[in-house]
Amino acid sequence: MGLDLGTKTIGTATCDAGWRFATNGNVIGRSKWGKDRGKLDALIQERSVKGLILGLPRNMDGTEGPRAQASRAFACNLDEAFGLPLLLWDERWSTQEAEAAMIGQDMSRAKRAKAIDAHAAAIILQGAIDRMAGGIL
Repeated sequence: MGLDLGTKTIGTATCDAGWRFATNGNVIGRSKWGKDRGKLDALIQERSVKGLILGLPRNMDGTEGPRAQASRAFACNLDEAFGLPLLLWDERWSTQEAEAAMIGQDMSRAKRAKAIDAHAAAIILQGAIDRMAGGIL
């Protein structure tokens, strides 16, 4: 399952059993960790998730700022809570790519705002799938 962690939401995405195609999923409204964990646990159980890909928001020069630190802390919580394989994935262009794709589909600004994090999660997950399929990881 791919995750795009925001300050207010968590975008989710899943892939097929053959690890070929990522599909955007739900957008979860963020709350306290206990509530977030419960919502994620329900999705993990429902989709039989075997691993997690969490977007790591790096600066354009590759350095990490406060948002990356928050994602790393969230990754520690995920690891403790679920014990699933976890990969942090550079997400520098995921939101821009998701927005461009939705604009290309002539999606309204209001609909884009509601779905952007799930689309970004699918882009994060697809990037990791493509890299693994190429045997680079």
